[in-house]
Amino acid sequence: MQLSFANALLRPRAHFGLRASRTFSTGPVNFPRRTVFKSCLAPEVTSSPLCNSWIYRRCYSVIAERKPAVLHSLEPRFFSANASHGAAQTSQLPVLAPPAVGRWLLFSSAMVFAVIVVGGVTRLTESGLSITEWKPITGVIPPMNAEDWSVEFEKYKATPEFKLLNHSITLDEFKNIFYMEWSHRVLGRLIGITFVIPLAYFGFRKKLTTSMPVQLTGMALLIGFQGFLGWYMVKSGLEDSIMDTPGAVPRVSQYRLAAHLGTAVVLYAGMLGTGLAAIKDWRYARGGSWSGSSTMNWRDVLSNPVVKRFSRLSKGLSALVFLTALSGAFVAGLDAGLLYNEFPFMGGRLAPPMDDLFSPAYAKNADGSDIWWRNIFENPTTVQFDHRVLAMTTYLSTCLLFAYSRRPAIRALLPPLARTSVTAAFAMANAQVLLGLATLLYLVPIPIAAAHQAGSIALMSTMVHLLVSLRRPGLAAQMWRKAGMQTKSSGL
Repeated sequence: MQLSFANALLRPRAHFGLRASRTFSTGPVNFPRRTVFKSCLAPEVTSSPLCNSWIYRRCYSVIAERKPAVLHSLEPRFFSANASHGAAQTSQLPVLAPPAVGRWLLFSSAMVFAVIVVGGVTRLTESGLSITEWKPITGVIPPMNAEDWSVEFEKYKATPEFKLLNHSITLDEFKNIFYMEWSHRVLGRLIGITFVIPLAYFGFRKKLTTSMPVQLTGMALLIGFQGFLGWYMVKSGLEDSIMDTPGAVPRVSQYRLAAHLGTAVVLYAGMLGTGLAAIKDWRYARGGSWSGSSTMNWRDVLSNPVVKRFSRLSKGLSALVFLTALSGAFVAGLDAGLLYNEFPFMGGRLAPPMDDLFSPAYAKNADGSDIWWRNIFENPTTVQFDHRVLAMTTYLSTCLLFAYSRRPAIRALLPPLARTSVTAAFAMANAQVLLGLATLLYLVPIPIAAAHQAGSIALMSTMVHLLVSLRRPGLAAQMWRKAGMQTKSSGL
């Protein structure tokens, strides 16, 4: 019986996956003798005297040496048809942006977040008017020697800010405010470079979905417009007409400041939302969960009237957060935070007198027809009151949306990431209120005021994430996921 079993081993069969051969290779084996193939032999064979014989060693080496060839010979037979079919399906699918695109957009949004904070510090330290020229290329290089610094200092001495406020400033003090504004401008240029170059690369390599080229090109143009808008804002504080206005303070136009900040916030929200959507679409296309849930069907969730209403409320709250941030720009532009440093009262009352809120002194038309809108945007008292009302409305709306999401019936319908985003928005709103109160009560200290401005962008970030968690997957992601599921089902 032992000899017949050994002869069977010497004649390879189909069930071993070997081709019949009259000769056997005696070359060296590339892996140890004690492999899993030895376990294929029956116990009576392994314990027999043949185990140490020449026949056993020869047939054992054949099995060990020929096994890799078996795997290579089986792969084409079982998988070549499926592979060609999958490749044909892939070539017909639309372009799906890889995760690298999403990470690049998130990095760009982080840089925009940083430039907003640096811009706020530049405004708080009154450094924005220290550079009197706009040189997009050569302005990257700061003064390199004493002569260069002397030239820049003389240019600053000709500005209304120096003549009215900083006439006693020294060269070293001037360097401090110069570098603050210079860093803000250089960071803006870096954002443009780190955005445009990868955009061209991903576009050339066809790594962007159908809608992305138009969106991202618009963002690139918006970055360039931001540079022009920033100089347009600075230029308003360098005009000599300020010297002829009694009681005027050299500062940039609050309108242009609000436009500059608003454009930056729109750019930040666009980059953040597009980057998050790209990463989530990639995960979904690869079989991942939608909005943190592996059991929910996004079509059923998003078609639910309750979820639709919740989504509309979220969009309305996002617009309210944006509007409140814009009103903060008017507060900063007019130094309105230095008035009425108390809360919740303003001069011992919940609201200042109507004569203070809508003073005829701010009307420029003879008939006083512009008294309403000029007081809303140019009267520091009215501007601070408006910001208070908007801030408290935003806070109460966030609390109500959070409480609405905690209701059991609503909570069961919302995807996990949406619930997490609402909770984060509620927490950030509380922190933002505390930062705003501290900024007001302590007469606008620079660190707290800068944190307050950063907090508004952080609150906007939570709202953007909430809206992304309630969006449907992109068309490309849906098609890729469907193709992947079909491939798996056909493989089974």
